[in-house]
Amino acid sequence: MKICFVFAALLSLALPAKAQDDGWTDLFNGKNFKNWEKLNGTATYTIEEGTIVGTSKLGTPNTFLATKKKYTDFILQFEVWVDNQLNSGVQIRSNSLKEYKDGRVHGYQVEIDPSRRAYSGGIYDEARRGWLYPLARNPKGREAFRTGEWNAYRIECIGNTIRTWINGVMCSHLVDDLTAEGFIALQVHSIGREEQAGTQVKWRNLQIKTDKLEEARWPVAPGIPEVSYLINELTTMEKRQGFRLLWDGKTSNGWRGAKLDQFPTSGWTIKDGILTVLATDGGESTGPGDIITEDLFSNFELELEFMITEGANSGIKYFVDAELNKGPGSAIGCEFQILDDKKHPDAKMGVEGNRTLASLYDLITAENLSNPAGTKARMFKGVGNWNKARVVSKDGKVEHWLNNEKAVEYDRYSQVFKALVHYSKYKDWKEFGRWPQGHILLQDHGDTVHFRSIKIKEL
Repeated sequence: MKICFVFAALLSLALPAKAQDDGWTDLFNGKNFKNWEKLNGTATYTIEEGTIVGTSKLGTPNTFLATKKKYTDFILQFEVWVDNQLNSGVQIRSNSLKEYKDGRVHGYQVEIDPSRRAYSGGIYDEARRGWLYPLARNPKGREAFRTGEWNAYRIECIGNTIRTWINGVMCSHLVDDLTAEGFIALQVHSIGREEQAGTQVKWRNLQIKTDKLEEARWPVAPGIPEVSYLINELTTMEKRQGFRLLWDGKTSNGWRGAKLDQFPTSGWTIKDGILTVLATDGGESTGPGDIITEDLFSNFELELEFMITEGANSGIKYFVDAELNKGPGSAIGCEFQILDDKKHPDAKMGVEGNRTLASLYDLITAENLSNPAGTKARMFKGVGNWNKARVVSKDGKVEHWLNNEKAVEYDRYSQVFKALVHYSKYKDWKEFGRWPQGHILLQDHGDTVHFRSIKIKEL
């Protein structure tokens, strides 16, 4: 009896909760598409025994069945089944505006992904910023979706937070304040192969709750990382976990020139919450010079956003010893490379791409370690867009993350790392990369590059 009771309790968490909570209403009446409209593509939607069935079609862009009503804060629950050959998603707080890409549906999308990538429950920003919360940050969440079966989704969209669950397993915990209101839409993804034509995705038991949301919230599961896109601002959870802003978004407090006793008087600007190094001659630290933190760090989690201009080169260095190189060139330390791989010649130098974006410069080439079918090129959001860099260092183990997907991992105390250094441009610096602590550095490489939302947690 006890086992049966526990199973029933768990099942009640995973399935839509209309029967046990008040305030829930049906989003779909089970009979017709009154209060819904089809947008963008020409894939078909039909109704079969109260279930919405979307059928893919070759030669059409993504198709969306959208609510005519817009929603701000809500909790949405539904069940979904999808063919293993088809990708899909549910749009939330999304819009279709004539002035934005001629009506292209854009906004937050909760992923339905039966592929090996297993990002179901992750959050994608359709037709805008791309992946916001890929499940590379949450391995447990990647195991929640069951291919070939009906899966129960729960989406809590309250204030600036979006949280998702599949079958009772928490998948995403996003903080973002770009869009506060929009419609809900069911996506039939575009297809590129003839054998995918006619594949289907099905939805049933769509229910929504729009009042008394705080008391209906599910607790955040232990160990599920929160990903925030708030600009130069910490969330309550980040503060509780020990993060602090490494740059306050307004002043040069906490920073100085790598070869100076103060912050550079020109060449670096602070405006509208953005820290910018201005272009000079494209040389390494030949303009205003690198800037470093006044503090030293050893075990840490560093996160920031950067935006490069066309053809730009820069870098984020850590374990920097500012006393080592007082002559020409940059200060010495391990480097998360920032580069326009398509336009800057440095991308073709070094060994097998170890000077490209997100690489451990001149040592280890960045690649998509999170997605078995992905490429590093798809991780990058492009020149002129904000990209998120993350460096984690703990007891010698170091990781580079680009837009929340892992690009590099290494052990700086290993023999392999020592051998890599021996054949690199750092071979003459004794114990390079093995120093117990160092500064964080933002590099001047003669090109315009922007930074913001720089935060750190000491581990």
